[in-house]
Amino acid sequence: MSPPRRKIAIIGLGMAVAPHAQSLRDLAARVEVAAAYSPSAARRAAFAARFGFPVTDSLQAILNDRDIDAALLLTPPNTHAELAGQLARAGKHILMEKPVEASPEKARELVRACAEAGVTLGVVFQHRFRPGALALRALIDAGRLGRIAAANVHVPWWRPQSYYDEPGRGTLARDGGGVLITQAIHVLDLFLSLTGGVAEVAAFSATTSLHRMQSEDYAAAALRLSNGGIGALMATTAAYPGFAERIELIGERGTAVLAAGQLQVHFHDGTVASAGESGASGGGADPMAFANDAHRAVLADFLDALDHGRQPAAHGAEALKVHALIEAVLLSARQGAPVRVE
Repeated sequence: MSPPRRKIAIIGLGMAVAPHAQSLRDLAARVEVAAAYSPSAARRAAFAARFGFPVTDSLQAILNDRDIDAALLLTPPNTHAELAGQLARAGKHILMEKPVEASPEKARELVRACAEAGVTLGVVFQHRFRPGALALRALIDAGRLGRIAAANVHVPWWRPQSYYDEPGRGTLARDGGGVLITQAIHVLDLFLSLTGGVAEVAAFSATTSLHRMQSEDYAAAALRLSNGGIGALMATTAAYPGFAERIELIGERGTAVLAAGQLQVHFHDGTVASAGESGASGGGADPMAFANDAHRAVLADFLDALDHGRQPAAHGAEALKVHALIEAVLLSARQGAPVRVE
């Protein structure tokens, strides 16, 4: 017997909604959009015209509708705790855009609130679902790389000043920070999931002369991995015109390089393996310049989790790991000393 077709609401109809709406279209056999909410009449009209889903000007109507199983939360980071709290109290499962919240404290509070309410919380970390990343995960799980001795993560992206001129962009109050929590967080989450975690960082961060903004547009850190290995991190939005993000895993049996979704592995026995294709990641001037395939996979995984009573791959507590890494990098940069990742 097939699982029931889920009813879902969309909350937030800004820039991030397009790949999610297309994914909901692609998975129409499994999920129905019952309502899409924004307080902006202009955004509701533009969304309805483009995607044809029903819209509403009432968040309360969504909360009160017992037929709605879940909500896709796509609002700015500093609104997540309040909105997720309302959804959780109403018994709605939640799939939300990153980051969990603008501050680490509110992020932890949000995850606790969902756990206490007994609702499923998933976070959109779509880089985990690219074919190259899935292939690398399988190689690691099979032991083919051996122990990871060293690992590097490199995010040389670009944003023009006009991006940061938009109200709230790159601010602590709305976004919670700059390049680490807003752009590099996807790649950092994937990096942590592949390496098993980071135990300690020694970091620098700065706002370069290329941008006028409150938070950092460049961060670099030396890493001590949880398994005792070493590594390095670099993330920026000052590298014009934006280049492929890259994860390098140096294992005892081979080295894996995952660049913009394309994997190449060189084993010590001379064999080479590859998987995935290089694709746009939104690393240039247009943050939405990418296909929706990985978003669709995130949504499918979330629906599978609801159907089978399990956690999504990137559930709330899992997402707090990348927040802890970002918090440690910025604290180390401020203090000028190594910091343990809590």
